[in-house]
Amino acid sequence: MEISREAPTTKGPEETFTGEVWLDPITRGLPTSQLNVAVVRFSPGARSAWHSHDGGQTLYVMEGRGFVQARGQDIVDLNPGDVIFAPDGEEHWHGARPDHFMTHISITEGSPHWGEHVSDSEYLEPSRSGSRNS
Repeated sequence: MEISREAPTTKGPEETFTGEVWLDPITRGLPTSQLNVAVVRFSPGARSAWHSHDGGQTLYVMEGRGFVQARGQDIVDLNPGDVIFAPDGEEHWHGARPDHFMTHISITEGSPHWGEHVSDSEYLEPSRSGSRNS
């Protein structure tokens, strides 16, 4: 048995996030496993850059309100209790609504591949309100 003490909270890097984002690691897989689990807290308007993960990514929304979008698809509202799975290699972004904080657990099984930041116009896309899938 191994007991790990809580690791310090770290700020999400500007290269991969827009706005204030905070990361609390829960666990990393032991050798040969690439499991990575973390609590991620987004301030209002904060969001990830476009990215994908080898092995995919599962998100569990713990509190607040947010958005998620897969490349080429509609923006979807996120609420507490929602579970999102982005399959291996699917480009996507996720973050808080402009008027709410959002906290989720992130579970990944492989390396992330980061792309460009989500622009303000993509994030605030006016057509979103008519096409959300919530």
